[in-house]
Amino acid sequence: MDQPAALAHVAIHETVESILHNAKRGSLLDVPSGEGALAKRLKDLDFDVTCCDLYPQIFKLEGVENRQGNLDDKLPFDDTSFDYVVCVEGLEHIENPANAIREFTRLLRPNGTLIVSVPNIMNIEERLKWLFSGYTSHFKPLSAEARETISKEFGGMEEIALHVNPIGYSEVRFLLEKNGFEIEKLYIDKPKKNTWAFLPIAAVIRLVSKLTSESKRKSRWTDELNSNEVLLGGNTLIFKAKKI
Repeated sequence: MDQPAALAHVAIHETVESILHNAKRGSLLDVPSGEGALAKRLKDLDFDVTCCDLYPQIFKLEGVENRQGNLDDKLPFDDTSFDYVVCVEGLEHIENPANAIREFTRLLRPNGTLIVSVPNIMNIEERLKWLFSGYTSHFKPLSAEARETISKEFGGMEEIALHVNPIGYSEVRFLLEKNGFEIEKLYIDKPKKNTWAFLPIAAVIRLVSKLTSESKRKSRWTDELNSNEVLLGGNTLIFKAKKI
C-alpha cells in the first residue's frame, strides 16, 4: 500500500504533532482522516489512533481502524470514547460546523482535548482581499465553472476540495464555548510571508481599537481578533481546547 499523502498543508500536521508531542498518551480520533498522513504522525507518537472520514476508500494507513462518517451527521462512535479529537481541514468543508462541535463534545471524555483547525480568514491580508474582491483566498466563489473543475479532479468526492463554510475565529470560539469547551491556546500553521508589509495597517487597526472601552473590547473579543495569531498569523488557525 502506498504511503498516505497529506491533503492539508504539511505545516498544519507539523503543528498538531508539536502540540501533542508531550501530551499524555491516550485514545485519539482523527476526523476527517483523508489518506491517513496525520494519523501516521500521531500513531508514531504512540497515541491509540482511530480514524473516520466521509470517503474511507482513500485511506492508506495500515493497522489503523478507519470508519465511514459524516461530520454533518452523527459519527459512528459511542459517547465519551476518546481522550483526544483532532479535526484538521474539516469544518470549512461541511454545511453544519455546529453539529461537528456537538459531536466532538459527545465523543470526548471529561477533560478531553479537542484540536481543530480552520482557514484564517481574519488575518490582515485576507481582510484586504475581501475588501477589494469580495472574497478571501480560501473561500472563492463556487461558480459553475469552479465546481466543474473540482468535479473533474475529484469525481464523486468533491467535498474533499470544496470550501463551503467561511468559518473564522469568532464563530469557532462561540461554538466551542457554547458546547462546553475552554480554549487553552491558539496556534498558527506557519508565519505568512511578507507580513512586515502589513504592519503599518495592523498598527492603525490596533490603535483605533484602543479608542473603544475595555468592556466593549472584551465583549467583542477585539483584542483577540487583533492578536498576532489572528491579525498577523498564518493561513490556518489551530485551536487547542479542553472539554470542561
